[in-house]
Amino acid sequence: MPLIIKDEYPEKLFRDDGKRLDGRDKTELRPIKMDVGVVENADGSAYLEWGNNKIFAAVYGPREVHPHHLAKPDRGILRVFYRMTTYSVFERKRPAPGRREKEISMVIADCLRPLLFLELYPGTSFEVFLEVMDADGGTRCAATTVAALALADAGIPMKSLVTAVAVGKIDDELVVDLSGIEDKAGQADLPCAITWFNEELSLLQFDGNMNLKQMEEFLSLAKTALSEIYQIQLDALKKKYIEIQEEVSGGNS
Repeated sequence: MPLIIKDEYPEKLFRDDGKRLDGRDKTELRPIKMDVGVVENADGSAYLEWGNNKIFAAVYGPREVHPHHLAKPDRGILRVFYRMTTYSVFERKRPAPGRREKEISMVIADCLRPLLFLELYPGTSFEVFLEVMDADGGTRCAATTVAALALADAGIPMKSLVTAVAVGKIDDELVVDLSGIEDKAGQADLPCAITWFNEELSLLQFDGNMNLKQMEEFLSLAKTALSEIYQIQLDALKKKYIEIQEEVSGGNS
């Protein structure tokens, strides 16, 4: 992939052989790797590599709410803190969380909240910390996906996982899983997420231009991609507990 300098992007986002600039087909996901239990002192944690995105998620709770006035007597609260490291993007960012990070934190919290039985934990809080070590497009979707995995790793009762992906339009073609260059230079970007217990959209944002027919095709492409990513989430969780089972069996033999 060509080096991007400031706001200069290539005129064409497809190669002459019909592939995208990173060699993918239109409906092909970037390579995805997920692991759980990676932060030792957290109640639950996960790590995700999605293309060039690298994100850690750590979950703490249920625990006492600080400041106390935020506590709710009839249910727990969920707080999400999405942060990008200063070196995660090409132009070094300020260490303090910006408006975009605060907005994405709220978006992710809204995606995760329907999954949890917060009424079982009155007066307490669950906190999800997301640290983006390297960013290359679709970080809100990747962060939502890895946050759900960390909550599951914490053993918190959940209705299901949530999975997110961004689909979009580049050079008048619909594509799945936009990279950073496609996100910035493309014609449309549609991040979406699905909660699997009811198969409903918990996130649907849109930026760009498309017609209704394209929107329907977008959502169809997204559903197929989301199913594939969901299986990777399940495999990551199963892998941890298979390893625990093997350790226990080995210790008893």
